[in-house]
Amino acid sequence: MITIGIDSHKSSHTAVAVDAAGHKIGQRKFVVNAGTFSRLLRWCEQWPNRRFAVEGAVGLGRTLAQQLVAAGEDVVDVPSTLSARARLLDTGGDRKTDPADALHIAQVALFRTDLRKVAAEDQSTILRLLTERHNDLVNERTRITNRLHAVLRNLLPGGAPTRLSADKGIRPITATDNCRRDTLAIFWLTCVGWIGRSGTTKPRCVRLWPLPIPA
Repeated sequence: MITIGIDSHKSSHTAVAVDAAGHKIGQRKFVVNAGTFSRLLRWCEQWPNRRFAVEGAVGLGRTLAQQLVAAGEDVVDVPSTLSARARLLDTGGDRKTDPADALHIAQVALFRTDLRKVAAEDQSTILRLLTERHNDLVNERTRITNRLHAVLRNLLPGGAPTRLSADKGIRPITATDNCRRDTLAIFWLTCVGWIGRSGTTKPRCVRLWPLPIPA
């Protein structure tokens, strides 16, 4: 069994193949682009009995790891802490090079039997992505609402009543209050308004940044 360790980066992937004893038998660096995966597989065809070890299969190496799994390859995820420990023990220091890192990744996968096997992403991954997106939108709306309330508190003692517009009910006195009123108007104009179909009276806000600068 040949183990191929891959050190993944944004712009390049470095692959090192080791035999059953952990000795390096091949090495190649691939520039990341549309043809990276096919070139990697062509290079690996010389070892039919192989498996892959990818560092950070849920991080920078996720795309490559998922492509390998989809192609029917055996892939394990090597945590960066394990490869860093192997590098430290091998060199006596923490000097990093891509070929050395890929070699240590392969060696860790060779001698560790408790590594997580990478599986194809399924519906649970889609649900997680949608949940994260929903949380981002909720956090953004909360931030915008708090900002809007802060401006209103500075303009109206005790806050503002419902159904208040930027031009109705606010009477700036100073030049500073006029600036605050203009800021409020920008916020208000970038709100979608009332959601009539849902029957709620709460305003829904969309992306408000970057804001237009009034003349």
